Amino acid sequence: MKDPMKMLRQVQQMQDRMAKAQKELEEETVEATSGGGAVRVVVTGAQKVVSVQVDPGATDDVEMLQDLIVAAVNEAMERSKEMASAKMQSVAAGLGLPPGLV
Repeated sequence: MKDPMKMLRQVQQMQDRMAKAQKELEEETVEATSGGGAVRVVVTGAQKVVSVQVDPGATDDVEMLQDLIVAAVNEAMERSKEMASAKMQSVAAGLGLPPGLV
């Protein structure tokens, strides 16, 4: 049987690394644009929208502007999720966990 104290220390180290990675994700950002740059959205790695910028010339057609905002937010969120997934996988690397578990 493995040493339970060693396993407990490994679990604590993993929790510490996960907490650090989550803190880093809160500070890292990704950006997405739509409409050829008419709408720009910045999102953190923790999937929080930081800013939305709209080119003043893009406000003529409200429905199109709404669609552009939705597209940019969705793209930024997807990039944020990919960044978070990559970071969590790097934290879990070396633990011997099967791919996709984190």
